[in-house]
Amino acid sequence: MKIATAAYPLDPLTTWADYAAKITSWVADAATQSADLAVFPEYGAMELAMLAGPEVAGDLERSLHAVSGLIGDADDLHADLATRYGLHILAASAPVFDAEIGARPVNRARLFSPTGGRGAQDKQIMTRFERDIWDVVPGGPLKVFDTSLGKIGILICYDSEFPLLGRGLSDADLILVPSCTEALAGYSRVRIGAMARALEAQCVTVMASTVGDAAWSPAVDENTGMGGVFGPPDTGFPPTGVIAEGTLNTPGWTLAEVDLGRVAHVRADGVVLNRKHWSEQAGRDMAITYQRIS
Repeated sequence: MKIATAAYPLDPLTTWADYAAKITSWVADAATQSADLAVFPEYGAMELAMLAGPEVAGDLERSLHAVSGLIGDADDLHADLATRYGLHILAASAPVFDAEIGARPVNRARLFSPTGGRGAQDKQIMTRFERDIWDVVPGGPLKVFDTSLGKIGILICYDSEFPLLGRGLSDADLILVPSCTEALAGYSRVRIGAMARALEAQCVTVMASTVGDAAWSPAVDENTGMGGVFGPPDTGFPPTGVIAEGTLNTPGWTLAEVDLGRVAHVRADGVVLNRKHWSEQAGRDMAITYQRIS
């Protein structure tokens, strides 16, 4: 398959038509390049807040509600584009108020198939900004989506930095990592997390990023990143583990050819077998002794 993963700039769009035209252009571009899967970043949907005006977009709490209120329409748009262009799409994640979860919003990414299928994955562990400033809360459980492309899991940004979450998705062939990071340090943390999950699960991870400045939004005002596709540095994969990567802070798609047969092969007969040997840690991590060397 061919994967397109985004370095996505947030724009101060003022009408729904502008937003629909932008997303359509991005998806059409990915489809023109024969992508089977297009991955957008975390919180890329925050540009929808500007449709309610600059005052709303500039207010953290009001922007949460404004974006959440448009996600149903955004989902319909992405579902239509997935069908029209014949590819899977991971839409940019968004704050979503879900009455079944509670009074505070979750950070939700949504996956669309070209045959009309829809799925959603909520972020599991909140960053300090999300929990202390926004009061965004953890949502529903981790899922593995069984698709025509293979088994897909999603770890939203900070989630990729936690190995037990990755282990929960160990049946996935692909783990998508939509991210939104302010500084190079944040981008590096998520990138390292994505690469570590590819190593441990012997799978392919796909990182998308927001890029550029969006001074109109206190939530996503500064963004650093690029697209990247990673695998285990083992049999059938590049020795660095980097299958493809973009150019830092340069908007556009990063494209990568991925053969999931190589995932099955490295899991069965790699130089090392991290995924198979994971359980051998059990007990050893609890039986720590301390020895003084003077």
